[in-house]
Amino acid sequence: MYDRKTWIVLVICGILIALNFHFASKRPAPQTEQPKTEETTSPPAAETPPGLTVIPPPASAAEEIIVLENDKAAFSLTNIGGGIKHVELKDQKNVGDKNTNVRINLHAPGPIAGLVNPDSTLDSTVYTYKAGPSIPGKSAVFIAQLPSGIIFKKTFTLQADDIPGKEYFIKLQVEIDNQTTANLELSTYGLFLGTAAPLHKGENSKHTGFFWFEDGEMHLKDTSAFKPWFSSEKASFPSPSKENVIYAGVTNQFFTTIIRPQNPALTIVTGKKQQINLSKDSPSLPAIRASIALPPLSVAPGSMTSFDYNIFTGPKDNTMLRKLDNNKAVGKGWGEVMQYGWFWFVSRPLNWLLNNLHNLIDNFSTTQSWGLSVIFLTIIVRILIWPLHAKSTRVMKRMSKLQPIMKELKEKYPDDPTKLNTEMMGLYRKYGINPLGGCLPMFIQIPIFFGFFKMLDYAVELRSQPFLWVKDLSQPDTVATFAGFDINLLPIVMAVTSVLQIAMMPKTGDKMQQRIIMFMPLMFFFFCYGYASALALYWTTQNIFSIAQTYFMNKLPEPELVARKDGGKKSWVQRMAEKQAEVQKLQQQRAKSGGTDMRDVTPKKKRPPRTGG
Repeated sequence: MYDRKTWIVLVICGILIALNFHFASKRPAPQTEQPKTEETTSPPAAETPPGLTVIPPPASAAEEIIVLENDKAAFSLTNIGGGIKHVELKDQKNVGDKNTNVRINLHAPGPIAGLVNPDSTLDSTVYTYKAGPSIPGKSAVFIAQLPSGIIFKKTFTLQADDIPGKEYFIKLQVEIDNQTTANLELSTYGLFLGTAAPLHKGENSKHTGFFWFEDGEMHLKDTSAFKPWFSSEKASFPSPSKENVIYAGVTNQFFTTIIRPQNPALTIVTGKKQQINLSKDSPSLPAIRASIALPPLSVAPGSMTSFDYNIFTGPKDNTMLRKLDNNKAVGKGWGEVMQYGWFWFVSRPLNWLLNNLHNLIDNFSTTQSWGLSVIFLTIIVRILIWPLHAKSTRVMKRMSKLQPIMKELKEKYPDDPTKLNTEMMGLYRKYGINPLGGCLPMFIQIPIFFGFFKMLDYAVELRSQPFLWVKDLSQPDTVATFAGFDINLLPIVMAVTSVLQIAMMPKTGDKMQQRIIMFMPLMFFFFCYGYASALALYWTTQNIFSIAQTYFMNKLPEPELVARKDGGKKSWVQRMAEKQAEVQKLQQQRAKSGGTDMRDVTPKKKRPPRTGG
């Protein structure tokens, strides 16, 4: 056993040990010195290697939408693909729905200005939205590193310059950093132009296509370009790379998307066809998507480059686009987007006059102004060609008085059309009648009609504009549906007034010609039946005006059929007809005498050479 001194020592030692553990737990842990190598692992900011830096988004990042908008358009930018998902036009309503706005690129598989990979697939890389350099409501910056190691940075900025239609413009700057070990051929990548498709079943799908503008000439490939005659349907349709492309885009009947590089380059525009459905129960309609390749440049490893673009997404407004042609900030060629074709010299002035008439009439009638503008425009055109129409009517009346004499000539020369034609020309010369004078107004109306047709067919101004019973002047005026067939009233009125107009005209020509003339109203009826009601309104107004004009001309004294004292000069047609008659008469005479009018070209038999025997 321990003595008393030993127990005292053990107790004191135990107390000291307990106190030591108690105070040790409250002291801070000792700090170990960090190695100096760790202090220099991150270089200072001044020594950061050049290039774009990317903070990748989480693998499960959701779609993020950034909206840049103004009074007329809202650009919805998406981080998936780093482009414009769609553009909502606040001043354009959907057909038959006053509560929803038109959206461009609605049926697209990817965003406008999204990258197209070298294998022609749309890039779906998730971009990072950089809030720091972005300006809320005015600009947005997206950046991403592709799996190949290339970094793309896109900056979208609303148009701030005071240009016509600036609300439909957005600027794009693309910065590219090649952080790979190989040269980057930019032309293997492209920018997606978006998808164009009809917005309503009543729209003309033939106007859907992609286009490019080069060397002052517009090139359009619609859906029919993808239907070759003797092979399977083409998957894509590339443009020839021969000239610098000024701009490229996709279009439907009334709206377009255009990407215009700040510096034109020798590039290729490629279009592809797809099918879309406006609703679950609606039939499929053809649509076009397209892309424009990046400039043919090579970027070395560790190098950077950038490109600037102007993107237009809006209506095909002829007045606005023509004003853009005169603006140096965005370049020329915008007016060619209208695609008026051969009769542009008629369509452009008619559209200008239509808009000016509307601006005047809108001060008195806001709901019926566009329909009244079409009517007054038609009346103005008819007044301008009144002298030609009046002269044509008088010529046709004088020709109708020659019908008895022509009937006698046909009975006299039933088997000699050449002689009959010569005698008829002699009659026209004798009485001073120009047979083309009755057809001249018809020839003049052909370019006017097609100019009107093109102008009204593309007139976005007429969308959703009512007139009387017509709900939309850009669509057929369907008043009812019977057994699945639409009843359009204006084309019916147009056909009836056309028949009345022709019935009031003087009868000329034979029965076959008269039947062909009477067949024309039926032809135009089927031609215009499914088109915009504004076209039928123009033709109906023209018919009513012509009926009134013909009625007025019939009240005037009948023109006299007086023979000219000098017999008149022979026309070129008559001289040719007489010469042909003389040749035919000579041939007949030779045939009766057993001769021939052909020269004998048979080689004569040569005499054999003498042999001297």
